[in-house]
Amino acid sequence: MCWGLVVLGHLWTAPNTLLGLVAGLVGVPFGAQPYRYHGALAFRRMPRFFGALTLGGVILHAGPSLDVVVPTYSARLRPAARTRRVSLGDHERAHVLQYLVLGPLFLPVYFICGGV
Repeated sequence: MCWGLVVLGHLWTAPNTLLGLVAGLVGVPFGAQPYRYHGALAFRRMPRFFGALTLGGVILHAGPSLDVVVPTYSARLRPAARTRRVSLGDHERAHVLQYLVLGPLFLPVYFICGGV
């Protein structure tokens, strides 16, 4: 991967990353813990939080680790696909990459597509 493009992507999505950073820092006094996760900043043990959420280059999640396996969206929607599973960390890292490409357009595109 070209590091120059990664840097440009992070600049492009900086407003989203700032939202994630503020949300993560608000959680720190209540037990959230920041750490690096494959090129992203992550906050584990976010209080009053369920699952995981990515904002720019920041991953917020409720659990102690992103190294858990979860059902895919298709597995949740179709009983025949129940065996399809993915690492939560891989799923959230994919969103980080989507943010690098779409920048401030990610959230509107995500919600137009139904939040999936």
